[in-house]
Amino acid sequence: MFASFPGAERVQIESAALAATQTWEEFLAQRDEDAHAERVDRRVILMSPASSDHQLLKIFLVQVLGLYLEQRPQGLILDAPFLMRLPSCPSGRMPDILFIAQERLNLLQPLFLDGPADLAVEIISPESDERDRGEKFIEYEAAGVREYWLIDPLREEAMFYQLTPQGRYRLIIPSPDGVYRSAVIAGLRLHVEWLWRRPPVLRILKELGVL
Repeated sequence: MFASFPGAERVQIESAALAATQTWEEFLAQRDEDAHAERVDRRVILMSPASSDHQLLKIFLVQVLGLYLEQRPQGLILDAPFLMRLPSCPSGRMPDILFIAQERLNLLQPLFLDGPADLAVEIISPESDERDRGEKFIEYEAAGVREYWLIDPLREEAMFYQLTPQGRYRLIIPSPDGVYRSAVIAGLRLHVEWLWRRPPVLRILKELGVL
């Protein structure tokens, strides 16, 4: 049963159509480019509307990462509802934010990334908590997503995982002063406190030494 929100009737109609999808190609053909829907083992999962806090945090991170990479080009940042196709299940997941390294941009298709991102970011909501910490964690690890950020704005909690040579995620604890250093975006330092206080982006870029 879908919650009542503007456009809920349209979403339910779209869900009925998408649920009949049998192949990846049919899913892409039936899915509206703005639809927040994932496909897992031939099942279609529609995402709930994002809260304002979720959306503001995503916009903040996209701005910081995007502008950082403009100054230090290493790849491309994309955000939901762009799809990431993974071999496990198989699935078509939709991370809130994903980063693709320059040398792997050949995997980028017009409607989806055909393989694992180098970095996937999920902003946890009450509705997505179990999925982000459970199903997606397992799928991203198995598929080889090299870095996985799990950010919970409600609890003001951020967890950063990096893939080991053995193909398992290892939790990386930020430094004593609260700084996390990315393994896939060279030179990127993230003060965890920024996620909750969201200082001006230009001030952050100056602190990172790119302005």
